Amino acid sequence: MSLRLGRWLATLPGLSDFPLKVAFARWELLEGQPDELAFAFEELCQRVDAAEEASRAALLAFVPVLVDPENLAPIQGVRLAAREACLPAVSRLLRCSSRQGHRLDSPEPVDKEERALTLGERRALARKPSRAQLAKLLSDPHPMVAQILLANPRLTESDVVAMAARRPAIAKVMVEIAKSWCRRPRVRMALVLNPTAPPAVSIPLLGLLARPELREVSRAADLLPVVRVTASEQWELRPPLRALAPPEQLN
Repeated sequence: MSLRLGRWLATLPGLSDFPLKVAFARWELLEGQPDELAFAFEELCQRVDAAEEASRAALLAFVPVLVDPENLAPIQGVRLAAREACLPAVSRLLRCSSRQGHRLDSPEPVDKEERALTLGERRALARKPSRAQLAKLLSDPHPMVAQILLANPRLTESDVVAMAARRPAIAKVMVEIAKSWCRRPRVRMALVLNPTAPPAVSIPLLGLLARPELREVSRAADLLPVVRVTASEQWELRPPLRALAPPEQLN
């Protein structure tokens, strides 16, 4: 095991809450050397593919960092180092981590509904929305509104699933959902199964899916081919579920 991966696996379980784990992961990405990070991620992804739970928990801390377009510069360095060293697992993890993968070069869908409230007023409402206001805020296209709303304790998991399933997806809103709610399996699946979500968000989330979920994604005909192919590759790498013991062996 590389020294850097060993540090990740030793440090992350001892951090008290998830935001601290993400902050540690961000520091590691920003301060590490690309080639060293590439080899650490390669081994981490291999361990995740082998269904090692500690490695999957470590990858969970890195996902909010890897889906954030603010970190594209260091991620591009890791991608290049992985390509030069022919590292397949990390290359798959970061396959679409680019401006194009985040759809930063494409205009966001325009919300045609004329809004009576300003951005500042909508942000204020997102902090303490009533249930009546919440329905409208869930479809607000501005990522700053989404960021505030996603941190609101009144928001339920079902609300976030509805936001993640919205079509057409707002790329920056999908990023905010993945960053703050990637620990919830239903939210992960809603993001990954949204055919209009940016692949730079969908593909890093695939490493967190269970084997049956990967199979479902690989068979979803409306998804981008790159998402379906990546899910299929990871499904094939995961060990099959242990067969149930015969009844006479259960006692």
